[in-house]
Amino acid sequence: MKTQLITALSISALFLVACGPNEAEVAATKAQATADSLAVVAAAEHAYTIDPASAKVTWKGVMLGVKQHHGVVNITEGKASVKGGQLQSGMVTIDMSSFNSLDSAYAADDAKQGTRSMLIGHLKSPDFFDVATYPTATFTITSVEGNTATGDLTVKGKTNTEKVTDLVVTEGEGTVSITGNLSFDRQKYGVTWSSGAKDMVLNDAIELTVELSGTAQ
Repeated sequence: MKTQLITALSISALFLVACGPNEAEVAATKAQATADSLAVVAAAEHAYTIDPASAKVTWKGVMLGVKQHHGVVNITEGKASVKGGQLQSGMVTIDMSSFNSLDSAYAADDAKQGTRSMLIGHLKSPDFFDVATYPTATFTITSVEGNTATGDLTVKGKTNTEKVTDLVVTEGEGTVSITGNLSFDRQKYGVTWSSGAKDMVLNDAIELTVELSGTAQ
């Protein structure tokens, strides 16, 4: 009887072991749990603070048929919210006094006209962005659809709806990078300067390329 009982217990133990998950099943369960956890994290909405030191807004203006100029302006502050890899909301403030030029389509520094410093001074003057009166510009997102963000752009105290296109959002471990393009009509913002010459017409479109990076709040 004792031998039969031991045999029965041994068979039961073997049956329980055989019915339990094998190593492959345990590994698959762990992998699925990890994937589910990562999916939850990816689907969550994350808030980021934009780093002004690494942010950049590149501008370009074209004198039709003559030349073009491009340069950068700095961002003083910004924030963004991202969910599932898509931008949800955000805003940036631009320091208009930081206008700088990176191209070389200028006269020599000692020339009487057409120098780099003259252009920068002119852009900051009331003829263009009147930086002394309006030291900052802002863009605040109101909606996002696909890779296009719609928002309110305020320049020289005037606000209009504009779109940032070709958005690319990349999230890392506690970081985000955001790039996109914005083109706006300067006339809508009171930037109405004209050379008065038929062969020196400044294009109304000012093109911006935005490059932002930030850290999780």
